[in-house]
Amino acid sequence: MGLRLKIILNPSSGRETARSNIENVLSYLAMKGSIERADINYTAKRFDAMNYAIDTDPEEYDILIAAGGDGTVNEVVTGLMRSEIDIPVAIYNSGTINDFATMNHLPSAPADFARMLEDPEYVRVDCGKAGDSYFMNVLAGGCFADVIYNVQPDLKTALGPVAYWISAMKDIPALNSSQRIIIHNGDETIETDAVMFFVSNTSSVGGFRNLMTHADVTDGLLDVMILKKMDRTEIMPLFGKIIVGDHINSNKVIYFQATDFSIEAADSSSNITLDLDGEKGPSLPIRISCVPRAINLVTPRKENQI
Repeated sequence: MGLRLKIILNPSSGRETARSNIENVLSYLAMKGSIERADINYTAKRFDAMNYAIDTDPEEYDILIAAGGDGTVNEVVTGLMRSEIDIPVAIYNSGTINDFATMNHLPSAPADFARMLEDPEYVRVDCGKAGDSYFMNVLAGGCFADVIYNVQPDLKTALGPVAYWISAMKDIPALNSSQRIIIHNGDETIETDAVMFFVSNTSSVGGFRNLMTHADVTDGLLDVMILKKMDRTEIMPLFGKIIVGDHINSNKVIYFQATDFSIEAADSSSNITLDLDGEKGPSLPIRISCVPRAINLVTPRKENQI
């Protein structure tokens, strides 16, 4: 008996090759006689992927495939979590950066992806929750979130991860501005002037593979990093430390791990909007928690990982 697949596909993802790659995956499985059913749901606007995920009967399918970038994956996970649907999820690595898929060794070549579906290994991975929203990879606030919003889609398609950092470099004069935030983590309170902050499930953020040095998707913890207010002359040296992985020892960085905490703006009139996996999310104040082992992720067997 072959695989029964539900596919939620963003056709504009992966430099607009996602559709043909998924077709190649299905052709490979059909040639091998490994597929019984494949229902493809194409997204056209925001929340389509979430609604398709909500409308999933886990009794009808063996695997749900999320084919797209981090935003598509975020919507699929949000739909599953809100509906309390537990079905194995396979992520097709076809976005501009797609940090989560990269760090979990998920294949992007159609034949490799198809072979993973034929002989999968399942890993229960954590999921982040922010208020009523969810994220698989990262929650961000401050200048970094603005960078993501301001990158034009055609630049992202042409340059991939480089586009984010070209945009960031243009805005260096603004990087010494800050917003005062307060974090409550159990009995500890942190109050600081933050240029930007990240809450991550994996070590890779924005294409930087080891930005969140201690992050692990299976440890039941979220990693938090705050970049403190700094002079313009301190910005480039800190980027250098980030590149070599020595940034968490900087006096301009606060780094810790937590399971459940809250972030608020010191000035209640401030409107600090958050980014969730590359998409505009809720605003502060917000309660953030880790939902351990929330998603049943389809991965290649270790001997097949690239």
